[in-house]
Amino acid sequence: MSAGRILLIRHGESTANVAAAAAEAAGGEVIPVEARDADVQLSPLGEQQARSLGPLLREELAGRLRDALICTSPYRRAQETATLALGGAATYGVDERLRDRELGIIDALTARGVEARLPAEAARRRWLGKFYYRPPGGEAWTDVALRVRSFLDGQTTGDRPLVLFTHDAVVSLFLYVLCQWDEKQLNEFLLTRVVGNASVTTLVAEGAGWRLESFADDAHLIDAGLPPTKHPGTARVAE
Repeated sequence: MSAGRILLIRHGESTANVAAAAAEAAGGEVIPVEARDADVQLSPLGEQQARSLGPLLREELAGRLRDALICTSPYRRAQETATLALGGAATYGVDERLRDRELGIIDALTARGVEARLPAEAARRRWLGKFYYRPPGGEAWTDVALRVRSFLDGQTTGDRPLVLFTHDAVVSLFLYVLCQWDEKQLNEFLLTRVVGNASVTTLVAEGAGWRLESFADDAHLIDAGLPPTKHPGTARVAE
């Protein structure tokens, strides 16, 4: 692909993020989500977080927002974030390759729930590590990496900035692919870092490769008087 700047934006806090945090805190096994993953919507705070992205995008892109190529995950929470952030100032496309990682059989279970209800799967994940572990009916991180590579191979943006509204695992795997990290480097990087809700991660072209300019920047939330939220995992299970 050809682009000078990529902005990776995680969706605002979702109702499933809130439910997952409450279930984990209470020691529960099941996350009481109200809809399938694709239909989970933003929480009231998540809507505010999404709106706070608007001024940041206008400043970050220095008047080039209408020139940017903007794409979003098809999932409701990502599209809501894009709609509220852009406020009609620009349009976006939808690409299924930007959807969240599919969790299959462990969807809607907390870490405690996986251990209690699917001990063989919990043991298999510990053995394989989260990068290669594929839950039955779901995806490994490597599967998402293939989606990212496919998406990038199909982009011809010239020098137009690329703005993507997506999910925490997808943001992480864009770094893995574009910064040419290996499994160990990605795991070590994420050991002490979380892709927060409505945060912006920026990559810039440098020579034949890419450089990470900023990771999970959420200063705009603080400027707007909103609390940053750093729900880890993929909203359905603590990893």
